[in-house]
Amino acid sequence: MLRSYLIFLMTNPEKGITEWINVMKRTPIYAILSGFNLHDIPGVGTFYDFIKRLWIASSIHLKPKKQKKRKAKPKKGKTGEKAPTTSPGKVKRLVKWTMRHASHKIELPADRLFQFFQFFHSQILSVSANLGLLGDLSALSTAGDGTPIVTAAYTRNKSTCTCHAQGLTDCNHPRIYSQPDCNSGWDSSREMYYNGHHLYMISAADSKYDLPLYPKLQPASRHDAVSLVISMIEFNQRFKLGIVDKMLLDAAHDAEAIYLLLDHQNIEPFIDLNNRSKKNTATKSDIQISPKGVPICPNGNLMKPNGFDQSQNRQKWRCSKSCGCSKAKYGRTFHTHSADNLRLFPKTVRGSDKWNLIYKRRTSIERSNKREKVDYKLESGRHRSSMMWYMRVYGIMICQHMDAWYLDQKEVWKDLKQLILPSAA
Repeated sequence: MLRSYLIFLMTNPEKGITEWINVMKRTPIYAILSGFNLHDIPGVGTFYDFIKRLWIASSIHLKPKKQKKRKAKPKKGKTGEKAPTTSPGKVKRLVKWTMRHASHKIELPADRLFQFFQFFHSQILSVSANLGLLGDLSALSTAGDGTPIVTAAYTRNKSTCTCHAQGLTDCNHPRIYSQPDCNSGWDSSREMYYNGHHLYMISAADSKYDLPLYPKLQPASRHDAVSLVISMIEFNQRFKLGIVDKMLLDAAHDAEAIYLLLDHQNIEPFIDLNNRSKKNTATKSDIQISPKGVPICPNGNLMKPNGFDQSQNRQKWRCSKSCGCSKAKYGRTFHTHSADNLRLFPKTVRGSDKWNLIYKRRTSIERSNKREKVDYKLESGRHRSSMMWYMRVYGIMICQHMDAWYLDQKEVWKDLKQLILPSAA
């Protein structure tokens, strides 16, 4: 059943399971590759029964269908920017709560998909890891980003009261939603509102095939920073193939609480600055700190990086003697500690050659999301339940890994073909 579902995603991702069964009947080669008897091809109900076995929860949704009446539209972001968080300090409060309960592992409905008979984790991720397709497992670099998933044009719901029949238009009674896990969000790339999910994906940044590691479906209105906190806690508890050493994120994740969470998990953050303020930060001396975390000497010149002091765990900065801000023979020096401000003073100096070399791999997560949404037609699923959406997401992730296996061993397969069928070569 799983093999047939993967073939369906590779060949007819725009169709549904019902149409896939008709395709197998019209094209027997698909049924043969799936391992089915041509006279006994499973029906639609059999596929859904199989998928339900991979879902732990009794309900196919994560939330109850009966919910409070939702707002018409969420907050709208600026041109090219994602919508802001709905309440100030939300990320900080969430990080503090998750750090207090980090050791408490909660079983998720999709855990059987990630660890079904240890399938995706040990039979997919481990194979890619053994082939060296994920990068250095002793110091793994990961990247994270969210992408909108449109599930329907409108929010389908019906009332639980008779207010409308009585002529009351302003009614706040609960309503029944056909897609209770979805809501409305702002798509910054297309600059439009949409109804659906916010898929947050974590991928292997050093993978030359941009391979995904862990998915998390969230409401469309959720901000990337909130999605990262939830995803990283779950990913840290479930990923056992290596040690995550670096996390590469865009400016939407530039919050002090995010740095605190990653530092608590012994992960070095590489996050682009979101320059919300143009004011310099004062220090105890006559040196100020620019919004980008670079010390400014009394003469107003930016100081230059001068190495990292491992013994004191601090970054050294230097202003040359020609600047004239100091009479010292060596010039003016200044030290910054990551402990003082994790955001402004990261371990690897932001903008340095090492930083740029590592951070340029952040775009791997965008290429991975493109493979899922464009190449494998993720949004064509049109499912209404989280169970089916998780099944489709994990199925596409498996296909991405299998594609990488083939490309990585293409020459080996070619040599094997020449050895078995020399005339065909």
